[in-house]
Amino acid sequence: MKVALDSTLLNKVPDFKIGIIHYTKIVVSESPQMIKGRTQLYQENLFLELQDTPVTEREGISEWRKLWKSLGSDPNRYRHSAESLMRRIAKQNYITPFHSAVDLNNFFSLQYEMPVGIYDVENLNGNVTVTLGDEETGYEGLNGRFNSLHNILVTLDAKGPFGSPFVDSKRTAVTENTVEALQVFYLRPTLSIENSNALLAAAGKMFSQVHGGDFTTGLLFKDQQSLEI
Repeated sequence: MKVALDSTLLNKVPDFKIGIIHYTKIVVSESPQMIKGRTQLYQENLFLELQDTPVTEREGISEWRKLWKSLGSDPNRYRHSAESLMRRIAKQNYITPFHSAVDLNNFFSLQYEMPVGIYDVENLNGNVTVTLGDEETGYEGLNGRFNSLHNILVTLDAKGPFGSPFVDSKRTAVTENTVEALQVFYLRPTLSIENSNALLAAAGKMFSQVHGGDFTTGLLFKDQQSLEI
């Protein structure tokens, strides 16, 4: 499978970067108590921090809101997933455990203050491209409704769009039957190449410690707009 970054995104945001982690032979299950406890404690500490610093003033959240505008969308109407999660925590509406893959994915999104998606490779078809949605782009999302993705980042395969920093689709959702997954980090443009690679390596290691299997990482940016997984 080839994963590519549409050059039109780089025309709008020259430092745009996407991080990719490909997992194989993983076992998804109920999150171990260590992950549940760590995530709960992280949320409680974050809630206290958010009493003094509004969500939109967090460095990563603020940068992603600016990126949203650069791509032509309204960050107040279409909040990216990391901001949505953080707003829940600011109201003490903590995220409850789902399963190990989703729970860790949410943890990464909060920790790094950026949207992160994870997808079941078995439900992907053909090559994958990260691009910008148009007037006809949309899908049934995990939020239970059809989502229009005009001027919003989308990740698509031969069947059409399946992922976004806004909301992911039902079609490629990871379940406890998933054994191969593709994780997409919608990285902050100001993050250096070195720090982006370090982030991906750390996240992949933590995910594999919980799920077993193997992982490889890759980075899409202006000097490397495609890679094979």
